[in-house]
Amino acid sequence: MNLMTLPLLVVFDLDQCLWSPEMYTLSVVPQTSCAQIGALGEHGEGVVGVRSGREVVSLFPGALKILQDFYLDKYPGMRIAAASSADTPLAARIGKASMGILEVLPGVTMREVFAKGWEDGFEGNIQIGRTPPLSSDKASTHFPILRQATGVEYEGMLFFDDCLWGDHCGKVEKNCAGVVAVRTPDGLSEKEWMQGLRAYNEKYSQVR
Repeated sequence: MNLMTLPLLVVFDLDQCLWSPEMYTLSVVPQTSCAQIGALGEHGEGVVGVRSGREVVSLFPGALKILQDFYLDKYPGMRIAAASSADTPLAARIGKASMGILEVLPGVTMREVFAKGWEDGFEGNIQIGRTPPLSSDKASTHFPILRQATGVEYEGMLFFDDCLWGDHCGKVEKNCAGVVAVRTPDGLSEKEWMQGLRAYNEKYSQVR
């Protein structure tokens, strides 16, 4: 992997890409008291789910493994971000709350994993919702905001999105020229992760 040209910023959609269910189907902001403990792959036990009403928010297995590898420095120089067009302000609140409770490694929340590599208190890499200045069109709002907030140009970005409710990957690649995008219709898997890394490497290995 060290021989590959890695993206500087990997941008993840959340709903049906990193986790399920979709936030718009939920109505209760999760609390730490609703956490569910289980096995975090080969890394011990931690919070693998959090209840929102009758539903449980949890990471897809592939997404969990990828976030673990990232946090454990398998991809030096890489940082990550979120671009989610959660339908309502409540859905965005539920998503942000879930990130602060779900764990990727024992004692390490999803939110802390996304904070890795940024200065303390920085939240510009977390763009969730469609309340202005965000919108339902990630290419016109989420990505320009991410570029400005992080200082990473589109040529440094790799994007994963389920694209079940619109061709976000196609729009971003067209309107944010330079971004490499990969669809994850069944949730992010390790196979799609490697597909994305290879596609990025093939496009940019001779550029840097």
